[in-house]
Amino acid sequence: MTVTATALEYQLRSIDASWDYAKWEQLPDDGNRYEVIDGVLYMSTAPGFDHQNVVIALVEHVGLPLKHAGMARFSIAPIGLIMPGADPVQPDFILVRSDRAGIISEGRIRAVPDLIAEVVSPSNPSHDTVIKRAAYARAGVPEYWIVLPDTREVLVLSEPVACLAEYAESHRFTLGMELVSATLPIRVPVESIFKDLTA
Repeated sequence: MTVTATALEYQLRSIDASWDYAKWEQLPDDGNRYEVIDGVLYMSTAPGFDHQNVVIALVEHVGLPLKHAGMARFSIAPIGLIMPGADPVQPDFILVRSDRAGIISEGRIRAVPDLIAEVVSPSNPSHDTVIKRAAYARAGVPEYWIVLPDTREVLVLSEPVACLAEYAESHRFTLGMELVSATLPIRVPVESIFKDLTA
C-alpha cells in the first residue's frame, strides 16, 4: 500500500486500542494534535488558515461575549479534555459554564464541558461527524456543534443518548439564519462564523 502526502496531511491512527491518558502524556509536543478515543490514538496535523479563522470567529462571537458576561470560560485547541471514552481529546472550541469552572484543573478540563464545537476538515470529515460525534454523545456532552466551512452551515446537536452514542436533537443552521444554542444563551448570525473564509 502506498501512503500519499495527502493522506499524511490530515490524520493517522494507531492500529491498536491500548492508548490512555498516561501514554498520551508521553507524546512529543511537535505541533501535531494527538487524541485518544476509545483507546485508539489519532494524530492530525496542524489545521489550515480557514479552519483557524472559523475558530477565531467562535471565540469572538461565542466565547468572549459569555466570558465578559461572567457566564462561561472557554478554550481552543490544543488543550487536553479528559472525559469517559475520550481521554484526552482536543476539540477546536470548548465552553464551560462559570459555575462549573472547578472542572478545569492542572491545565486540563477533567469532566464533560457544556459545549464543544469542531470545525470539520474537508480531508477527513468522518473524524468529527462520526467518531467524535459518537464519543461526545457517549460521554454526555450536552451540546455539540459540527461546523462545516465548505457549506457554510452549523449542525447543533443536543440531548445526548449515551447508550446509542447519538444525539436525540439535531438542528441545521445555514447562511441567512441565526444560530440559537439548544442549552446556552447564545444567538449568533451564521454569517459571522464564516465571514473571514478565503475560499
